[in-house]
Amino acid sequence: MIIRALEQTIQEKLWQGKAIIIMGPRQVGKTTLLKQMFKDNSDILWLNGDEQDTRSLFENISATRLKYIFGQKKIIIIDEAQRIENIGLRLKLITDQISGIQLIATGSSSFDLANKVNEPLTGRKWEYKMYPLSFKEMVNHHGLLDEKRLIPHRLIYGYYPDVVTHPGSEGEILKQLSDSYLYKDILDWEHIKKADKIIKLLQALAFQIGSEVSYNELGQLCDLDPKTVERYVILLEQSYIIFRLGSFSRNLRNELKSSRKIYFYDNGIRNAVIANFSLAETRSDIEALFENFLVSERIKYLQYKRLWHNTWFWRTTAMQEIDLIEEGDGKLMTYEFKWNPKRSAKFPKAFADNYPEATFTVITPENMEDFLL
Repeated sequence: MIIRALEQTIQEKLWQGKAIIIMGPRQVGKTTLLKQMFKDNSDILWLNGDEQDTRSLFENISATRLKYIFGQKKIIIIDEAQRIENIGLRLKLITDQISGIQLIATGSSSFDLANKVNEPLTGRKWEYKMYPLSFKEMVNHHGLLDEKRLIPHRLIYGYYPDVVTHPGSEGEILKQLSDSYLYKDILDWEHIKKADKIIKLLQALAFQIGSEVSYNELGQLCDLDPKTVERYVILLEQSYIIFRLGSFSRNLRNELKSSRKIYFYDNGIRNAVIANFSLAETRSDIEALFENFLVSERIKYLQYKRLWHNTWFWRTTAMQEIDLIEEGDGKLMTYEFKWNPKRSAKFPKAFADNYPEATFTVITPENMEDFLL
């Protein structure tokens, strides 16, 4: 059993009078985590928002009826809670009216669940994001040496739990994942009838990881107007498929001020979208894959450590650039990523002169553990 980073965090937050909300894409192990945590506990009631009878149960529900339904159960777990109408008000009702209950809800879409629980549950919840497995979790599972040996494999197939635990079937599993779950919530939310547009957009984004993206250019590639592209990008981000990184700009006139890069949360999903699982050693996009891997892993690291760092990339009109900038606790830290440790990387003089307090570190496969552990 691979121990998940959130397990200890959630254990520490139990029985504090607040609901615990766990958000993240389908198939990253939210339900598995909770079943592992409470495997020897019989005081649990499991409800699944994907099931019609569960959704019907919460229609016009009262605290009195809920008390009878819960009975003597002390832990109430609602999976895929975003599928339940007015879920925020329902969770608030349980939290406010039924004492001695630990309420836990999971959701595969921040768009639905976060919007519906934030206002009703203000001050009444602990909220966490869960991702595919992380480099750190796998190092803890079988050691640093073994995991570093597997990095070329991870760059291609990523970290979804089912992928990691079924060597030899990675491509097939990723194809099923990307076909069955990627677009489910998005199509439901927005009543989008043409999934092919979403697929085309994801493919275009997959070929541009590590590069600045233009909504106008993406629109031309996908036959969409820029406003629709932006809306789809937001939906894809809110369903934990991709995430945006904005550009850092403060002092220099020629700094790019409104640009963005877009990364995939999981390399395997990125490669499934473009149907390319060729070996890392043969790929022309290996530098982009390594950059996507490091940025996404760093996001996981910061979230699980509860470090509230701002993150950007940096580029000037003269094409000077830095892959990742972080600001936290009054410190400015910059990072450049190189798959080939022999390739040189210099701290851009323009940045160093204007932000002399900033640090600069080159991250390669040789020292990546210093960045991700």
